[in-house]
Amino acid sequence: MINIPSVKMGIVAVSRDCFPVELSQKRREKVVLACEKEGIKISEIKVTIENENDVLKALEELKRENINALVIYLGNFGPEGPETLLAQKFDGPSMFVAAAEEGDLVTGRGDAYCGMLNASYNLSLRNLNPYIPEYPIGSPDEVSKMINDFEGISRIIIGISKLKIFAFGPRPHDFLACNAPIKPLFNLGIEIMENSELDLFESFNKHKDDKRIQEISKEMAAELGSGNNYPDILNKLAQYELTLIDWLNDNRGVSEYFVFANKCWPAFQTQFGFVPCYINSRLATMGIPVACETDIYGALSEYIATCATQLPATILDINNTVPSGIYESNKDKFKGFLETDLFMGFHCGNTPSCHIKNPSMQYQLIMHRLLEPDKEPDISRGTLEGQIKPSDISLFRLQSTAEAELKSYVVNGKVIDVDPASFGSIGIFAINEMARFYRHVLIAKRYPHHTAVAFKNVGKILFAAMRMLGVNDISFNQPKSMQYKGENPFI
Repeated sequence: MINIPSVKMGIVAVSRDCFPVELSQKRREKVVLACEKEGIKISEIKVTIENENDVLKALEELKRENINALVIYLGNFGPEGPETLLAQKFDGPSMFVAAAEEGDLVTGRGDAYCGMLNASYNLSLRNLNPYIPEYPIGSPDEVSKMINDFEGISRIIIGISKLKIFAFGPRPHDFLACNAPIKPLFNLGIEIMENSELDLFESFNKHKDDKRIQEISKEMAAELGSGNNYPDILNKLAQYELTLIDWLNDNRGVSEYFVFANKCWPAFQTQFGFVPCYINSRLATMGIPVACETDIYGALSEYIATCATQLPATILDINNTVPSGIYESNKDKFKGFLETDLFMGFHCGNTPSCHIKNPSMQYQLIMHRLLEPDKEPDISRGTLEGQIKPSDISLFRLQSTAEAELKSYVVNGKVIDVDPASFGSIGIFAINEMARFYRHVLIAKRYPHHTAVAFKNVGKILFAAMRMLGVNDISFNQPKSMQYKGENPFI
């Protein structure tokens, strides 16, 4: 993955000067050992914060160690002024966590349980929003697990803060649902560069005789293997991939990480001569998502899912119901799920090959009907198709309302190993209480049809990251015991 941040965490212990500083230091050492035991990499900062002068010393040590994610550890009560000042001055995401008592409640009592309350008040005074776990008090082993979550959260926060979104083409009129104000993205520190389809077409044509095309074509042929149904278009596809990669490199500016949101039909096919889906899948494998239909928030959501898992993600339509016949004949595989908990996630062919059973290059059936009916497929070729492999997944989307307010949803679920008996990159998804979530979140809150798919259950990390970003409206699939706002209580 060449396009996501490398997180280097550091832990700083804090100590209120009326408590033994050794108590906080020894507890910090135990946390570091617990992290090592779990394979969690974290640098132990030797400066312990008791006053503001210590803050300056700690910041120097953090800079020397190239730390970009900070764990502030209350080994005892902690000095709320200096410890929150450290979070304010640190250039990166921070986490506050505290030590549980260990037995000696006379000379060895730390009162970090109390200290977290004062820390939270001082954080609000400084308008800071660090990561605080749901229950931020724990033993060294428990704290190490919280730190492990913080690593994934930090990767999202750092990635977003240094991200640029390239968009090509106006958002299609028939997909107004993917349109949303972009001002909230600038508020998050994201750069956006919107371009014309003509800019892309001009750059593509300039790559016609690029000497790298043959090498990329060979890579594609090796990846597709027996699924290489249209070898004659590989050179065109390679030319397009190089166009996007070079555009990225030529327009980096101040950003470090990049995604694309590209218009992909109908003029794309008639002018470029192919469907771009397979290239979208290849770039997603590199950690560079390419959202279809100029879906800027979809591209961002897919990138966040990639940061959360360190695996290629995809973007799919929340597309169609599962026929009753498929449900009835596969009840053993759908055990624990109602028929209304299921839906098919589909897109033309942009899902990375690592997530597809027997991937093959095909033509896009819907575009073929539209653009070249009664002909052998030509300009509609270029999708990567197949059944999406079974796995744990999270569905996720960060979106703006028409009033430029951010909202999000996070759902954990599964892809079930049942043949969808259809075309495209497609799989059968199972989400508990999906019917209610569909009605009272996706429809009621006006979400578009695109969803990002993370190929792990990372709802916990995604939810926490959205909280850190200041997103107040975060929806999830509520159990039956929780009623949605507006849900009819008489059903």
